[in-house]
Amino acid sequence: MNKKILTFFIALWAVAFAGAQINFQPSFGGGQQDENPVVWTFSQERLSEGEYLLTFKGKIAPKWHVYSQNNPKGGALPMVITYTTEGIELVGASEEEGLHKAFNDVFGVDELFFEKEIKITQKVKLTDPNVKHIKGNIFCQACIDVCINLKEDFVFSLDGSVAQVEQKQVDARSEDMAKQLEIPLKNKELIGKPEQESSWMVFVLGFLGGFIALLTPCVFPMIPLTVSFFTKQSKTRKKGVFNAILYGFFILLIYVLLSIPFHFLDNIDPEILNTISTNVWLNVVFFVIFVIFAFSFFGFYEITLPASWGNKMDNASSVGGIIGIFFMALTLAIVSFSCTGPILGSLLAGSLSSGGAMQLTLGMAGFGLSLALPFVLFALFPSWLNSLPKSGGWMTTAKVFLGFLELAFALKFLSNADLVQHWGLLKREVFVGLWLLLFAFLTLYLFGFIRFPHDEPRKPLKQYSKGRLLIGVLSAAFSVYLLLGLFGKNNLRLLSGFPPPESYAFFHKEQKSEQVVFKDYYEGMAYAKAHNMPVMLDFTGWACVNCRKMEEHVWTDPEVKKLMQRYVLISLYVDDKEELPKDKQFDFKHRNGRVEYIKTIGDKWATFQEVNFSSASQPYYVLLSPDTELLSTPVQYVDVETYKEWLKKGVKK
Repeated sequence: MNKKILTFFIALWAVAFAGAQINFQPSFGGGQQDENPVVWTFSQERLSEGEYLLTFKGKIAPKWHVYSQNNPKGGALPMVITYTTEGIELVGASEEEGLHKAFNDVFGVDELFFEKEIKITQKVKLTDPNVKHIKGNIFCQACIDVCINLKEDFVFSLDGSVAQVEQKQVDARSEDMAKQLEIPLKNKELIGKPEQESSWMVFVLGFLGGFIALLTPCVFPMIPLTVSFFTKQSKTRKKGVFNAILYGFFILLIYVLLSIPFHFLDNIDPEILNTISTNVWLNVVFFVIFVIFAFSFFGFYEITLPASWGNKMDNASSVGGIIGIFFMALTLAIVSFSCTGPILGSLLAGSLSSGGAMQLTLGMAGFGLSLALPFVLFALFPSWLNSLPKSGGWMTTAKVFLGFLELAFALKFLSNADLVQHWGLLKREVFVGLWLLLFAFLTLYLFGFIRFPHDEPRKPLKQYSKGRLLIGVLSAAFSVYLLLGLFGKNNLRLLSGFPPPESYAFFHKEQKSEQVVFKDYYEGMAYAKAHNMPVMLDFTGWACVNCRKMEEHVWTDPEVKKLMQRYVLISLYVDDKEELPKDKQFDFKHRNGRVEYIKTIGDKWATFQEVNFSSASQPYYVLLSPDTELLSTPVQYVDVETYKEWLKKGVKK
């Protein structure tokens, strides 16, 4: 079984890790947008007398996606192509090539979108033979971790001449109204430096993963044996310490090198690391792999790399010198795979989902450093070896404990697949119920009521170690926490991001916010001045996925909610299609010279955001005093703790 399962696992594991989701924060999010996420080109072909085929091609920046014209109602905003030339007739519907389809658990619909490239063709027939150019514009929504609305004018030349999009002149009235959009901001130097969540958190998680791996029976017994080898086989203590440090360095290097291929994948095809969250089969594969590992930890079978690999590395280690020490480190990595593999699996999936290949390298470096440190430290201080606990049954307990955690993670991947396909198998209540069963069984195991193949015979409760009983109590407490969450007594805030969203449940209840909200900047500022309150500008959109995520998972935090009530909340919807009164509509000239007609409420607030904050992405949050002084650096899509500290800074100032 070993070789077959291992071959299957290695192949599928590599595919699964290569598809991990990226939550990438665009670098221009807090400053002026220097690069357009979509670059358009237009071409035409004459089919017959008076009939043409128009082709729209768009090159999409890495990691971005753009929604189709046929994106279903209730999802993100669909693309809209408008023709302003008279004397033409559209022949049939346009055709779109290369569409992707994925379920959006926030909006609850299957969305259609483009990645990397857009290609749309449309047949047109001339009803006026004098038409020489076909003009119009494209509206679309491009998204990454934030969404921006894009507009592009186009012109097709039917007579072979080079046609340009006409630069519209802006009259004095429009110039006056455009100036009214600009507010006298103070502390403008804060704009352009959005606060980011530290990438080093992945390094810390990797370090903790390595520490857990140290406690497994595949690694722990190796520490005293290896340290003794270096200290006793070396001619001098100095040489032994040097060899142990070199051995530790090579362990760190080997795990860092494992992340290098993902950098090439990211460079060759940035989208390859962005599919696991929507690819149902990769999620199912990951589910199966984690279940296989879990039952291996339970002791039902052993998963190891082919014995020949370890033997070859062990033989190579006898060469001596630096090369020999490197192969000794590689031998450790191979023979300990059955214990470190599942931990690395969780680390790799989590690291890639946090931000791509660089995050993975940081996570692997943390893992390797944690694994290498004991070999170095015990070589420097050999007397410490006497304080190490003896190998024994506690390591089997550690493996079983990890097995239960692997099953918990496995359910997360199955849940991802369920959300994408909308099977309805793992609604929030079912997911939480299964986790409750897992941790209840873990509690029973730790107290000795359940045994696995490699466990010792059951002993009286008082004979179990204090550490095991303490973890059992914590597991029981966590089971109670899950039980209360299952019956709606708490919202499982500690597990945010693991269970399906509250909207994906059998008994979903809409919760109304008590926060007073204005949807007009000027009305909200008038209220803030009258009550001497600070302001939070919320640049958002009706079809903004991450805006909803922030509202559902961050704004609902009790402390965040309490802090927000100290602000006047002004939510400005940049995709609101309600038309402004005729006397409030005007032409606006952008920095690049393009003139846009401000016709809707969304047009107005999107332009307002660009003029004052040099940003076009949502969500985008700004803290202001009543006299328009920036209280803090604007933020975008962040976690609860970061958002909480950001709100506190504003209140304090």
